[in-house]
This record gives sequence, structure tokens and C-alpha cells, in this order.
Amino acid sequence: MFESQLFSWLHLLVGWLLEPVTWALFGLVALALCDTGIALGERFGGLKSWRNLPLDDIERRARKRLGRAEVVARIGPMLGLMGTLIPLGPGLSALGAGDVQILSVAMRVAFDTTVLGLFTGAIGFVLSRLRRRWYDDLLDQLEADMAREHRDEPALAL
Repeated sequence: MFESQLFSWLHLLVGWLLEPVTWALFGLVALALCDTGIALGERFGGLKSWRNLPLDDIERRARKRLGRAEVVARIGPMLGLMGTLIPLGPGLSALGAGDVQILSVAMRVAFDTTVLGLFTGAIGFVLSRLRRRWYDDLLDQLEADMAREHRDEPALAL
């Protein structure tokens, strides 16, 4: 049943995916760590400089940064799961052939990619939640300042 050439090609293709998936996961970890640094800069002073920007620019920057954090939060666990499942096929085949060494390497790779994917997803999720709150607070403050300025303006005589 599973001896078809199609399944052989499928197995070969999926085997080739492990390295790109692992590199993509490393890249996502680097992006998450850089984004963490940017978020710390925003929290400790960077958002104060945004107060001088037009609301459209603030909203555009906020959407872009929130979008990046949400991509990290979603893609990290997906890549981790792919990195888990890809080596399990050869590992289980090795177990069937009695080669426990290959199984142990496959299991180690599987668990390592799972942990790295979940770690990356957690960073993205936390950054997304924190930033959303920070940006909402900033926009609320700016809107309150604009309302206060509008209230304090003298009425024009007609």
C-alpha cells in the first residue's frame, strides 16, 4: 500500500524540508529577540517621541509592529510542529529496524524544534499583548490631549 513511487517522493520532499524549517525557526528566534529589544526601547522612552507624530503615522507604526509580533506568535509554533513531525518519520522507521541511535537523534531534534517554536511563539504573543496595551494607552492620551486643547480654544465670533 505505501510502496508507491508517490509516497517515496513525498518522503524525500518532506525530508528536505527539515533544514529550511530549522533555519526559518532560527531566523524567527532572531526576529523575536530583535523585536524584544525594540519593544524595550519603546517602553522605556521611545513611545514618548511618538507623541509628536500625526495620529496616522502612530497608527501605521503600531499596526506594522503588532503585525510583526503576531506573525512571530503564529509562525513560531507552526515551524516548531513541522520540525517535530519531520524527523519522527525516519525515527520511527529506525525503531522498526532496531536502530535506537537514529531514533534518539530524531527525538532530540523533534523536541528541540518544538521547544524553540513554542518559545518563539510565546515571545511574539507577549510582545503583541504588551504593545497593544501600550499603543492603546498612547492613543487614548493623545485623544484626551486633543479634546482638552479643543475645549480650551476660545470660540470664534461669527
